[in-house]
Amino acid sequence: MMLVRNVVVLMLLVTVVAPIILYTDRIGTFKSASSRNEFIEEVTSFTFSGDAGRLNVLPQESSATLKEPIGLVYTDNTTKEGVEHKSARVLSATTDDSQAQKENPIRQVTDGNNQGVQSGISEKSTVAGENEVGRKGKIPKDEDGKVKVSKRSSSKNVAQNVEVKAEDQSSKTPVIAGKQETAKSGEGQNEQMAMPDARVRQLKDQLIRAKVYLSLPATKNNPHFTRELRQRIKEVQRVLGAAAKDSDLPRNSYERLKAMEQSLAKGKQIQDDCSAIVRKLRAMLHSTEEQLRVHKKQTLFLTQLTAKTLPKGLHCLPLRLTSEYYTLNSTQQHFPNQEKLEDPRLFHYALFSDNVLAAAVVVNSTITHAKEPSKHVFHIVTDRLNYAAMRMWFLVNPPGKATIQVQNIEEFTWLNSSYSPVLKQLGSQSMIDYYFRTHRANSDSNLKYRNPKYLSILNHLRFYLPEIFPKLDKVLFLDDDIVVQKDLTGLWSLDLKGKVNGAVETCGESFHRFDRYLNFSNPLISKNFDPRACGWAYGMNVFDLKEWKKQNITEVYHNWQKLNHDRQLWKLGTLPPGLITFWNRTHPLDRLWHVLGLGYNPNVNQRDIERAAVIHYNGNLKPWLEIGMPKYRNYWVKYVDYDHVYLRECNINP
Repeated sequence: MMLVRNVVVLMLLVTVVAPIILYTDRIGTFKSASSRNEFIEEVTSFTFSGDAGRLNVLPQESSATLKEPIGLVYTDNTTKEGVEHKSARVLSATTDDSQAQKENPIRQVTDGNNQGVQSGISEKSTVAGENEVGRKGKIPKDEDGKVKVSKRSSSKNVAQNVEVKAEDQSSKTPVIAGKQETAKSGEGQNEQMAMPDARVRQLKDQLIRAKVYLSLPATKNNPHFTRELRQRIKEVQRVLGAAAKDSDLPRNSYERLKAMEQSLAKGKQIQDDCSAIVRKLRAMLHSTEEQLRVHKKQTLFLTQLTAKTLPKGLHCLPLRLTSEYYTLNSTQQHFPNQEKLEDPRLFHYALFSDNVLAAAVVVNSTITHAKEPSKHVFHIVTDRLNYAAMRMWFLVNPPGKATIQVQNIEEFTWLNSSYSPVLKQLGSQSMIDYYFRTHRANSDSNLKYRNPKYLSILNHLRFYLPEIFPKLDKVLFLDDDIVVQKDLTGLWSLDLKGKVNGAVETCGESFHRFDRYLNFSNPLISKNFDPRACGWAYGMNVFDLKEWKKQNITEVYHNWQKLNHDRQLWKLGTLPPGLITFWNRTHPLDRLWHVLGLGYNPNVNQRDIERAAVIHYNGNLKPWLEIGMPKYRNYWVKYVDYDHVYLRECNINP
């Protein structure tokens, strides 16, 4: 009986007490889990002052059925290409404690460092999130393709979007600014490369502004500022010196520039009358422009004067040669091969010059490049003063196997004022007044037309070639300011197609057209010629003397010279009457036969010069003058023997 009672009590304990104990244990477990979830919700709702939304990176959902939307985080990739890449981040909930401990998002948030936040969305979490999405399936989307978000997480997602935009803005802004700074610095470098004198100009501008301030009443009433400004002016002037570009400036130039700018800023503040400054600047500008105009006019006059003046060495040379010539006996004064002078089968050159050295360069350069020098004949005509000197030079320096003839223009008895209208005009009183009235030197705008070379009949002999060479068929006319660089014999075989003159046209520049040389306001000119017609160059011309005689070119020239007795059709010179005389009678040659501009144009194409058969120093900057351009001078100098005894005695140096 006792045994039965004990069994019953034991069964009651098992059936009653055990469930109570088990129920109590479950209640404790439930309470523990609930408290943990409440802690997570409290953390997610907790915010730091001034940094709202930073805690939203924490995983907030323990349910595996809800998947968070993908948030786009823009990270700046500072590669050379500067491309911004996008990476996806999945904020999915997980109950994996080890994963939570691994990422430890609370530390990332409370660390206070932006880099800690970025590390919370590093490549590891990105890859893990992508893998999680791959395991659990696609993210739910609505019909428009947008991610579905539950009501519980809607407020959290709004904060998340704000955070993503803020991160995107903060990450992009410094990169863009950096690019802008780089671009600005690049522009600055380009400006420095394009303008190597930028600082020099700025310093000069500061000097002008400082001088303007010194002249204003407000500055004069402030002696302290006046002394300061004068000191700054001296410093800037000392720094500038003769500097033409920034590299010429001393190291302290920037400090001086800054100091002057500060003083000018003070000066600007103390000025109370801006209109006075404007008036002063305008007056200075007008005065500077007037000075520039006067200096340009003086420069033009002095350049023309230098071009007309014979250097001492070139004056000494003909005197020295003349004295030597008259010490020779009569048998020593003759040139060999005189029987070739009238042979039309040979290559004949006409050269009219009173410059011994220039004529020597023309002959030397031509013979140097001639394939058959023995077939070349040079006919040199000079004036009475230089006749003996010219003959003596070529007697002492014969041009190899070539033939030389030197004539005196005084021997042409047929050339007189009754035959030549230009000779009659050159001796007229009006022409003498035009050239020799000294007060005209400062007032004549057409100073270049008053060159005394136009008074010399040597300049007009080119219109009388058939009279000078009656037995020749073709003549190559050369100026004395040219250099020959190739064999010219091909010019004699050119077919001029019935034209009289073979020349290179000068259409490339507007001032080489007819309207720049002829007066088209005169009806005689306007009705006979085209103002836009191409001019052509004297200096290397092939003349067909047979056609010349057939078309009576000399008479055409005389008729136009008579019509221009009062210089109303053109100014003085030989090119304008040449353009008229050979109008529709000129055959254009290839431009590389004759390249011009070495006496006035510093920008002649170098390749054209190297390829040219003849280069021409037309203009005032002749190579034998000190004003000649050095970059072109070597082409001429190499045909002069400066070791020659006569050149050394006359101190003629390269």
